Amino acid sequence: MTRRRALLRRTGCAVAVCLALASCSTEASPSDPDPSGTPGASASPDPQPPEQRATLTYGVFGSADEVAASQEVVDAYNAQATTVEVELRSWPTSRAMVRDLDEGAKAPDIYQVARDELSGVVDAGRNVPLFGLLEDRNVSYGDNYPLDTIEAFSRDTDLQCMPYGISPMVLYLNTDLVDFDRMALRGLPVPEDPLRGMDIEQLTAAINFATRPRLRAKGFSLDPSLGALAPYLLSGGGSLFDDNDEPTSLDLSSDDNRETLATVLELARNPRTTLTDAQLSQATALEWFERGRLGMIAGDRSITPVLREVPDLSFDVMMMPRVGRTVTTGSVTGVCISAGGQVQRAADFLVHLISADGFAPVAQAGYLVPANTSVARSDVFLQPGQQPENAGAFNASIDALELQNVVADDRLLRVGVGPLVEALFTSATPVGEAEIELATAEIDEISRPILDPTYVSPTESPEVSPTSPAASDSVSPSP
Repeated sequence: MTRRRALLRRTGCAVAVCLALASCSTEASPSDPDPSGTPGASASPDPQPPEQRATLTYGVFGSADEVAASQEVVDAYNAQATTVEVELRSWPTSRAMVRDLDEGAKAPDIYQVARDELSGVVDAGRNVPLFGLLEDRNVSYGDNYPLDTIEAFSRDTDLQCMPYGISPMVLYLNTDLVDFDRMALRGLPVPEDPLRGMDIEQLTAAINFATRPRLRAKGFSLDPSLGALAPYLLSGGGSLFDDNDEPTSLDLSSDDNRETLATVLELARNPRTTLTDAQLSQATALEWFERGRLGMIAGDRSITPVLREVPDLSFDVMMMPRVGRTVTTGSVTGVCISAGGQVQRAADFLVHLISADGFAPVAQAGYLVPANTSVARSDVFLQPGQQPENAGAFNASIDALELQNVVADDRLLRVGVGPLVEALFTSATPVGEAEIELATAEIDEISRPILDPTYVSPTESPEVSPTSPAASDSVSPSP
């Protein structure tokens, strides 16, 4: 058991904050007085003249519609706040925000951040830990947040940022092309529980059934990337890295992964049932899906609102297909509080953000799955009567979510091995064991110096330094 997990269990923080009501106490810590000079300031302080209201900045990232949903949250808070006015700042991505901060931009008082950026935020001292601030506000920890999300934003035995949104990968289906009732009537294998997803036999049948030459529709498309392969590799008993805590290499060449790749690539490389390179040069897989010409595609919750706007498109979601066990991957977003004079006011606003009322506009916008599972399992998020019908698959996928190691040189890794991973998908010939063995060994070898800077390839000779024994043997002693 890791120190972090032990701490979380000792403190009763197995997960999530029970914040169904925004009316919970938000008293500030006496040791960290409110910047206005009033110790223990709460979320609803005594009324003051409007001109004395302090300004609190809230940083978010995402599409225009996502930012608009956050603005609704801010507007609702400002309508009831008496001593603070929250102003929204936005960026297109979490990385773009962190890049601006690295270049000297002033950090917002409270801000969203992707898990991938957490280490940089903490190392730069741009946040304050949250356990004490939340306890001071009588926020009780219960079972409303998955433990993995709490651990994902914990470091140095404290909660650094509060889990906010989760994006598990699921399988989107065009229900006009993938009709399980019709498949069952034909005696084809179909899933018994739509929330559990399909096994490989059922997936293969669904791909073939959805492929309609007369409609020029293909059954399936799989992005040629490590991220897209990860759920299948994990399901097949393998792993993406040789060690998920301290990876020194990718692990695609393991026996389990090679067997899984042979199974998955057989489906992904079939030109009759999957999008060809020529088709993908004309439009993305998502665009083919929107046109009603693709049966299935993997994606997260962010594409749901986009698909809802497509006329005459009928779609649903399922858990990711399984090679063996049920598992998926995904990303997590958190909310951090900046160090500085606005900590107490920011903590008050954080309590509102993660409450049921605070989450409502964001959940209704539909771009993310609330990390607060009590909200995610409510009709505010499930939205009965709207597509997808089986929105509960997102919640079921959270239960099967396995977060992967955050690699410091993620971009360099993608650049280094990306072309070789893509090459696995390009051939229209049957998948051969020798091909997979050679390709995966090469991919793993290229990843080693990226993930482990101390690694020296067996084919390389280490450089001779002036202080090494070899150097001293070859250099004449000074007179």
